[in-house]
Order: sequence, then structure tokens, then C-alpha cells
Amino acid sequence: MSIITLNRQETCPGAVYCLVAVWEFGSMGMLEDQYRDAANLNARIELHARFSANRVPWPRWVFDHLDIPPTGTILELGCGPGTLWAENGDRIPAGWSITLSDFSPGMLEEARQNLSAVDHEFKYAVIDAQDIPLPDKSVDAVIANHMLYHISDRPKALAQICRVLRPGGQLYATTNGMDHMRELDELLSRVGVTPSVAHNPFKLENGREELAAWFTDIEVCRHEDHLNVTEAEPIMNYILSDLSPDDSQLGEIRRVVEGEIALHGAYYITKSSGMFIARRQI
Repeated sequence: MSIITLNRQETCPGAVYCLVAVWEFGSMGMLEDQYRDAANLNARIELHARFSANRVPWPRWVFDHLDIPPTGTILELGCGPGTLWAENGDRIPAGWSITLSDFSPGMLEEARQNLSAVDHEFKYAVIDAQDIPLPDKSVDAVIANHMLYHISDRPKALAQICRVLRPGGQLYATTNGMDHMRELDELLSRVGVTPSVAHNPFKLENGREELAAWFTDIEVCRHEDHLNVTEAEPIMNYILSDLSPDDSQLGEIRRVVEGEIALHGAYYITKSSGMFIARRQI
């Protein structure tokens, strides 16, 4: 399966959608470096996969909430390494037409490799969520799994998502709440590192208001969970996947985490994650 780069060619007569070798995300060099491939994301996924108290894994929980027709057309924006589908390969209806997209060609290549053993045909495309190269009213569902907070012009992206959804189609958008990873963020702040939560503009607490301009029947589903981390190294890898503390800060973080594990058997971290299910206005 090949990976194609899609962009909407506005000058094509009749709103024809053409393939061109560009993708536009404005000044997103830092984000491009962060998600050039799946290495950083996998470090974060590993922490949650290994130490989450909720025995229903996040990808299975997300899939449980999908209400899509048996022959539905699905677009995932920011698919990453394809974890949602790899973890639910045994549950995908044969009639679903699924396009996996990401702004990172490297991430898409990892998704293709990860899904090679899944008995379903996927399409792969580099897509800018702010300019989705699909016709109006052409998909039944759009999935945006922990990615809307990365988009610089979210209203533009939401307008695009609404445009490509069929009447009654649904957006499934997951994100985090203000308390997500609170204990770790407090520790980072104490040693002088700005936690990543400070850069999340689309949270469970405020996302409904942003979505309401484009969608109706907005439902918020929360995933109840926390982490009991019994090893320091996965926490250190998680931090280094997103931030750049200096050696002294890293040393202090490790000291605190290892001390907490020695004293209590685990380092407890609050989780606050969930999903908005938003229906396109008919």
C-alpha cells in the first residue's frame, strides 16, 4: 500500500481533488520534529499501556464508542502509528472504508507497517486537517484522537471536518482534562520545567464550546483511570519524549520518583482523558 500526499487544489474545476506534493501546517517545525516518526509517541503510549489501572486499554475504549454504519466511510486525522486499528484489528467491520491520515509521512509509514497483519484494507494519506482534500459530505465519521490541540487554526479545521461529514455524521475527538498527569506536572514545575499541559488549548473542560459552532448533540465521555508506575525509567522516557530538562532537573525528578516508589510501591499519577462525540448539523 502506498502513502500519498493530498491537498485540495482550489483551482480545479468542479471542486476536483488533485494530488500535489505539498502539505501546509504553517510554522509547525517543532511539531514536525516531535512527530517525524513514532518514537516519541511510543514512549508516551508505553507508560499508559503498562501502568494504567483501567484494564480496558485506551484504544479498545475508544473503539467501543464508535457508532458507524456497517458500510461507513471513516477518516482518521492524526492517526499516528495506527494504534487504534492495530489494537482492534479483530473488530473492524469488513464494510468500513478507512482512510488513515497524518501530517507526518514517517508516522504514516509506521502505521502501514504496524497494520500489515490486520485483515482489512486501509488507505494512507498525508493530510492537513486545516484543508482536508475530500469532497463535501463524503464521510460518515471523522476520528481525531488526541490531536486537535496541536492545530494552530482549530476553527478552520473544525469547519473542514464539518464540511466533509455527511449530515448526521459524527466527529469522535479525544483529548485530556486539566488534571491529566497532575502529579507529574507538579513535579516538573517544582524543578523548573514547564509541563506540556500548559500548551493544551483544547481540553475536556472547554472543548464543547469550540465544537458547538459546528456540531450538535455534543456528548462528553470520560475514561476513568490513573497510573500506578512501579519503575522510574518509563517516567523518565515519557518526560524526555516531550520536554528537555537539564541534567540537574532530571536527577531531581528521578530522585523523587524513585523515592516515592520505594516508599509506596508505585508512583501514582492522575489521568483525565475522554472523548467528545459531536454530530454534524443536518
